[in-house]
Amino acid sequence: MSADPARVAAARQLLIHLGVTIADLQAEPGPSLPTLAEYLPHVVAAAGPGARRTYGTYWNRMAAAWGDRALDAIAASDIEAMQQQIAATARSRRHSRSGRHAGEHVIAAARAIYNRAIAGGLIDAVASPAHRVVKPRRWPPNG
Repeated sequence: MSADPARVAAARQLLIHLGVTIADLQAEPGPSLPTLAEYLPHVVAAAGPGARRTYGTYWNRMAAAWGDRALDAIAASDIEAMQQQIAATARSRRHSRSGRHAGEHVIAAARAIYNRAIAGGLIDAVASPAHRVVKPRRWPPNG
């Protein structure tokens, strides 16, 4: 039993329109990436005590905000938005930098997650959204 030539032609046109090839349809889907909530315990276990102390709060906030999202579903703009929000709500202290250092820590905490994912072969370095976010430059110390 052969397929109707008109239907085959219509299917080919649809595939062309969608930008899908026959090879795409025949390829096995790759393994899906873990969610942030699934992967974060591995990051915390691999981190030293200083990193856990510095980034733990930020990792918890990231898990609350993006825990159900796969690592490749978090965008650089998500990290930038969290950086801005945390910098804007940081506590003001005597030598405060208007939340600038808290914003830096958000980016560093996200980079620690993606550095572990890169080292573990889960993603390529170019796919890391945390490495596409520019860290703000440090200001000179208060005198």
